[in-house]
Amino acid sequence: MRRFNLGYHIRQGLHGVASHGFMTVASIGIMASCLLIMGTFALLAINLEYNLDALMQENEFLAYVDDTYTDEQAEALGSQIEAIDNVASCDYITRDEAWESYTEGLNDSSLYEDLPSSVLRGRFSITVNDIEQLQDTIDQVRGIEGIADISAALEVANGFITLRNVTIIIALVMVVVLVIVSFFIISNAIKLATSAREGEIAIMKMVGATNTFVRLPFVVEGIILGVGSAVVAYLAEWGLYELLTQAINVYSHIQLVNIIPFEELRIPLMIIFGGIGLIVGVVGSVFTIRKFLRV
Repeated sequence: MRRFNLGYHIRQGLHGVASHGFMTVASIGIMASCLLIMGTFALLAINLEYNLDALMQENEFLAYVDDTYTDEQAEALGSQIEAIDNVASCDYITRDEAWESYTEGLNDSSLYEDLPSSVLRGRFSITVNDIEQLQDTIDQVRGIEGIADISAALEVANGFITLRNVTIIIALVMVVVLVIVSFFIISNAIKLATSAREGEIAIMKMVGATNTFVRLPFVVEGIILGVGSAVVAYLAEWGLYELLTQAINVYSHIQLVNIIPFEELRIPLMIIFGGIGLIVGVVGSVFTIRKFLRV
């Protein structure tokens, strides 16, 4: 009996989906679009966080020492720099070492052989623990007597942090808004099906059908719409992500941004899309059918 009832409910749910072709396609299309927008913002936030973490691995800036300081005097400043809370390490680079590093990166270093290394300043290579405190750390280092100048990719770091924070906020807002929108889409689709069968539902209730028996076909219909939307959104997200990855890889030699391979994201994305589609489908159908059961 249970197998027969289950088959009956599934068939009725499939019939409800098929009998409202346009509404079914529209519901799946709109809900899939909502999931796609939500997923895009979420993936953008994840990739920004990934790039920010990569940037934090290169959380280094240079502090140039006053020209009048000897190497011995300059090295003595290292203890003051290391005393700053956010400083992870501090290495002094002499003028000669700076000159060797500079000329190694030139195609024809012979052009600069006659120039003395004194044209370059001694400098400290400083790494920090938390890139979000980079500005405060730079200000503290700049305040040390003997430090003449600072070189840091502060704008890049701040840009990533700001963009990451804004994207996370937008993604969270979009999740809430789009889940609510999807809920009403599923509810309207189920409402259309229940309205068409309102008389049948009333008769079933009068002959003793339980609320669960009446409700299950509509729950099945909601699940089909929700999961179907999740599948469409997932496939669309996959395709768009791969196209974006290929477009960025064309300029991979610039190495401005790195994209997480979709293979690392597909399982979590599949679970999230499927879970949202399933929950919205079930909850939307249960809430919608509730008033039609009051006979």
